Amino acid sequence: MTLYLPRATTSQISEALGAERHSVGGGAMNMVLTLIIVTDEADHYDAVRAATEAGREHPSRVLALIRRDPDAEPAIDAEIRRPGTSGPGEALLLRLYGELGEHPDSIVTPLLVPDAPVVAWWPGVGPAEPGADPVGRLAQRRITDALRAADPVGDLMNRITHYRPGDTDLTWTRLTPWRSLLASTMDQPCGWVTAAEVTAEPYYPSADLLAAWLSEQLEVPVERKESHGPGITGAKLITNGGDIVLNRLDGRVATLSRPNQPDQTVALPRRRASEALAEELRRLDADEIYESTAKHMGTLLNHAGVGV
Repeated sequence: MTLYLPRATTSQISEALGAERHSVGGGAMNMVLTLIIVTDEADHYDAVRAATEAGREHPSRVLALIRRDPDAEPAIDAEIRRPGTSGPGEALLLRLYGELGEHPDSIVTPLLVPDAPVVAWWPGVGPAEPGADPVGRLAQRRITDALRAADPVGDLMNRITHYRPGDTDLTWTRLTPWRSLLASTMDQPCGWVTAAEVTAEPYYPSADLLAAWLSEQLEVPVERKESHGPGITGAKLITNGGDIVLNRLDGRVATLSRPNQPDQTVALPRRRASEALAEELRRLDADEIYESTAKHMGTLLNHAGVGV
């Protein structure tokens, strides 16, 4: 069941939420966390769907702030979805008109559940400094996606300079399968790694993060090469015993080649937003590996002459 409240006030929305929770037994109060999505009308459907899918692993209360016409009279259109309507948790969609879109924290604060952790997610272009953003200040974790920016690498670089514990970016989360596979190749004797390469489409920040991670972890120079994509298409570890090569040309299946061993085919599909989001919701503390890798990436790109 979905309840629509056009041109509502925050007090009316709070009263309606209280009545809905009473009718379903207060299930919203038992959710693991509150996920605040800051988006616009064009992106809100895919963002809420991704949050719903991630909510099957992490039962969450979803609160979507959807910016509408900034020149309109200030108003709120609310949409309340009961638990079970579009996921295990309660979903509240707020369309903010006029100046209210510039002050979303004043709208969302009275609607938060006491003592529940808060995660903020910007599925589109996020703020340059998430920790200083009005909504970001309410959250323990702040998730952005530099890939949506006009200049993805520059956007991520700028955000790295304003990093605060709790910040993360889905360009990093998309790397988990690559990092896991490359780390697993080191479980067997492979020789001493002397250099590495990462190949990907241009202006793809995940590739720069992967290169920074390899550089920091292995303490070797890493060359960033370009391809036609999609995404990351290859990674190579150059060792004194031969090269370890992971190639993925179709965005779905990769070939792993190691010295003196037959080639191995491994599933390596590009990650959907719901999968990356679900991984980020597994932790509410700061991601220290991301912090260290991101700062190392900034150092490498600055030395290479890529400014913020």
